[in-house]
Amino acid sequence: MNQFLLSTSWWVPFYGLIGAILTLPWAIGLIRRTGPRPAAYLNLSTTVLAFVHSLLIFRVIWNSEQQSLLLTWFKAADFDLSFAIEISTISVGASVLITGLSLLAQIYALGYMEKDWALARFFALMGFFEAALSGLAISDSLFLSYALLEVLTLSTYLLVGFWYAQPLVVTAARDAFWTKRVGDLMLLMAVVALSVIAGSLNFSDLYEWAQTAELSSVVSSLLGLALIAGPAGKCAQFPFHLWLDEAMEGPNPASILRNSMVVAGGAYLLYKLQPVLALSPIALDALVVMGLVTAIGATLVSIAQTDIKRALSHSTSAYMGLVFLAVGMEQGGVALMLLLTHAIAKALLFMSSGSVIFTTSSQDLTEMGGLWSRMPATTTAFVVGAASLVTMLPLGSFWAMLSWADGLANISPWVVVVLVLVNGLTALNLTRVFRLVFWGKPQQKTRRAPEVGWQMSVPMVSLTIVNLLVPLMLQQWYLLPTWESINLTVLSLLVSSTAFGVLLGSTIHLHKAWSRSTVLAWRFIQDLLGYDFYIDRIYKSTVVSIVAILSKISAWSDRYIIDGLVNLVGFAAIFSGQSLKYSVSGQSQGYMLTIVIGISILGFFISWSLGLLNNLPF
Repeated sequence: MNQFLLSTSWWVPFYGLIGAILTLPWAIGLIRRTGPRPAAYLNLSTTVLAFVHSLLIFRVIWNSEQQSLLLTWFKAADFDLSFAIEISTISVGASVLITGLSLLAQIYALGYMEKDWALARFFALMGFFEAALSGLAISDSLFLSYALLEVLTLSTYLLVGFWYAQPLVVTAARDAFWTKRVGDLMLLMAVVALSVIAGSLNFSDLYEWAQTAELSSVVSSLLGLALIAGPAGKCAQFPFHLWLDEAMEGPNPASILRNSMVVAGGAYLLYKLQPVLALSPIALDALVVMGLVTAIGATLVSIAQTDIKRALSHSTSAYMGLVFLAVGMEQGGVALMLLLTHAIAKALLFMSSGSVIFTTSSQDLTEMGGLWSRMPATTTAFVVGAASLVTMLPLGSFWAMLSWADGLANISPWVVVVLVLVNGLTALNLTRVFRLVFWGKPQQKTRRAPEVGWQMSVPMVSLTIVNLLVPLMLQQWYLLPTWESINLTVLSLLVSSTAFGVLLGSTIHLHKAWSRSTVLAWRFIQDLLGYDFYIDRIYKSTVVSIVAILSKISAWSDRYIIDGLVNLVGFAAIFSGQSLKYSVSGQSQGYMLTIVIGISILGFFISWSLGLLNNLPF
């Protein structure tokens, strides 16, 4: 039985794909009489099967050695296209997390989108989401991972643009798609280059090749930077970070997976590419700089947001920045631990915010208040999710941050400063959001706001319990440090930063019209952070303007130079033909004279161009 489970582990991604295919008759309108809910139940059933199957495999592989499966798709002569599958505690554990969060998000969507006419299409897209993520988790092939990342890009485009009747949604989906395409194109270049240089795209083969590879500094740097570009686009890292903010225009159940698992998919690929990236110090430095800028910058930007989903999405970019920083410093274990704790906490925060949006029909923080007594389950979920995201003893992210800071406190003390700063600002932001949404006096949209129904509250409460149990899971997996090995100075700094952020967020004055301060200096800072340091305007005035100018030059040269030359040749041919028709006499000697003169002139020009006339005596 155990061997059967391990040999069928590659089935897990196909459950989501089968569920998506089964919902298509409802999604494209072939079946209408039953309504879209049967499609949702079909996709939900396949997700249950995927979760149970992956959970059983996880129990078997926990006490077993890592195994690999090789699935040959096409083989002819020297061309061998095979997909390698990795069956290990990490890969199968990632599958359990993906299918479990997908199951909760789909149950949540039954309540959140119960009146949406396109419910079947939404569940079909969620099935593709789940299939691509599950396949990415167990993939041991860079080629397969790249293909699955492309599926994620397409799924993101379709889910962000789900409500395509709204112009802003269409713009957001387009921007998210094209921003990711830039990184994916560079990643494709790296995949093609590696297939030639290394001779294989399986991660296990790449690890062996990286141990003895001898590349020039230029080649290794370009290869490493191209490999980074794809995950940077998926994880919304600077300078590809603007799409995640716009992606919040999509349905909230999709945002639950996008902000917890989809962004983590790119970081997971980056983790698996560590040995190859280590060939280039410049690539590792680029990871450190990119992660550092995004972690601090996105955390600052989140503080000034008045949209509840955007305030949380920018913190997603910030924590993915910390993961990039960890990979750049070759701390892969810390990166995985951060991904685990962040995914569970952020999914819960988006469930809580989605419940608020569903009840109040608003995402504006300045229109909320006083919901703690009216929505106790939602309030509890937000508090637990926020506490799990920052270093609040003894919840999940506390141990991830502590293990990282402990290991680098003496080697790279500046990392501790970054962690303390990001953690404190995140605590400040989450406290600010809590006060605006749940505390204070009720406003017009929150006076009669009830708690959400069971379809939304059950997965939210279940995930609240899971967040509280994360420390016990880490203890079972032997990931918690012993108290004797903990650096008390680092511990006190992390806890103090959380306490300082909560204290400052609790005492700062938050007037409902605070989004536009009357003080000029504060207004400048608010606008600077609220508009993301004006990065989009900088892009428009630089990159977009340059591309627009080059496009106009290309269009002008194509119209007036290329087309003009072609039209000139055509006009000359027509004119000469029209002119020659009047010289027709019917006398063959005249035709022969014309041919001789033409050939003589042509021969003269050919001889002159070849220099054959230079030796003539005259």
